[in-house]
Amino acid sequence: MNKTEAAYAQHLELRRAVGEVQWYAYEGLKFRLADNTFYTPDFAVMLADGTLEAHEVKGFWEDDARVKIKVAASLFPLQFIAVKKDKSGWSFESF
Repeated sequence: MNKTEAAYAQHLELRRAVGEVQWYAYEGLKFRLADNTFYTPDFAVMLADGTLEAHEVKGFWEDDARVKIKVAASLFPLQFIAVKKDKSGWSFESF
């Protein structure tokens, strides 16, 4: 886990403490996108209402990472969210 991912884990822990998140796990899910092509989001997150999300924490985007999250979002019935740390906190992009 890198420093940005560790900081986001702390953010998720705060959300868990106030009841917004039921559970989260670092690299808790792995998705098969095609033959010999897999995608493991940084965090599997279950919200308080039971909704399961996949959160990908990035300092910057490599082209292949953006393609993988878009393909995963088209194949699997859960919300995929890109998370980026900025000056005001965290910004989110849904796929």
